[in-house]
Amino acid sequence: MGKRARQYIGLVVAVALYYTIHEGAHLLVALAQGVFKQINIIGLGMQIDVYAEQMSPQQMAVFCLAGPLATLIAGWAMVLFVKQICAIRSAVVKACAWYTSITMLMLDELYLGVFYRWVGGGDMNGIKLMLPEGAVSAVAIVIGVINMLIIWKILFPAYKKSFATEE
Repeated sequence: MGKRARQYIGLVVAVALYYTIHEGAHLLVALAQGVFKQINIIGLGMQIDVYAEQMSPQQMAVFCLAGPLATLIAGWAMVLFVKQICAIRSAVVKACAWYTSITMLMLDELYLGVFYRWVGGGDMNGIKLMLPEGAVSAVAIVIGVINMLIIWKILFPAYKKSFATEE
């Protein structure tokens, strides 16, 4: 399989895993709180809908924090196991892991740190019911910078070496 095909497959898998983990965490919290309403399919994505009127501000904040925390934990787990992942022989699996790692480590941090202001707020709308918006945004930016350094100093060299040994 060609490099470009592996990249496209890796990107599609990364997005699918992101939605599964992020929205799955929202779903688990909604079910645990007894407020799950439905799953909304929006374009190529999905959103967990809840009975918000039945939730306290703290419950809503926990619900909204669940997705970003789940993806962050998944990303850090992929960093922890990077040597084992890079030892896998399948270049497709490694490409999927590379793009998934970047997605898990950066997407929510970029969104909560910067982009939420221009696209409706999303999870930040609930998180700020319990935590100061500016502080959450600042923490997301700091975590994003740390994650960029992790990608640059740990993940990129490991994957570069792993893919170089195949060619």
